[in-house]
Amino acid sequence: MQGPFNRSGNKKPMAEINVVPFIDVMLVLLVIFMITAPMLTQGVQVDLPQVTSEPIESQDESDPIIISVDREGGYFITLGEDSTSVSLEQMSERVMAILQRRPGTPVMVRGDRNVPYGQIVLLMSTLQRSGVANVGLLSEPPQDG
Repeated sequence: MQGPFNRSGNKKPMAEINVVPFIDVMLVLLVIFMITAPMLTQGVQVDLPQVTSEPIESQDESDPIIISVDREGGYFITLGEDSTSVSLEQMSERVMAILQRRPGTPVMVRGDRNVPYGQIVLLMSTLQRSGVANVGLLSEPPQDG
């Protein structure tokens, strides 16, 4: 007579892994990571260092397009000596027109230090949609004292 614990006979030991608890643990970890991931991408408040750097030599003789953002968030476009106040949409149209006439003209962004970072990113993404491949950022050397 064979009992339930007798290994002789037709019954073989089961060598398969029970996957259901493994899936339960993975789903719980997935939910935890989905909740904590947005908290991890908030960033840290930092005080950026001021450094001195050498000015970049211009490869061509054409005046760059300088787009400035003032303290109040207004946009200004400067080409040579001419500087005009524009909206974000007008700035995009003017930059596209200038680049069609003079391809390869460098585009530089100059922003007030009190302008929110998001506004500079919005400006740079608008320039990218306008066809500007490279955008330079202008800065001033730190003042001693």
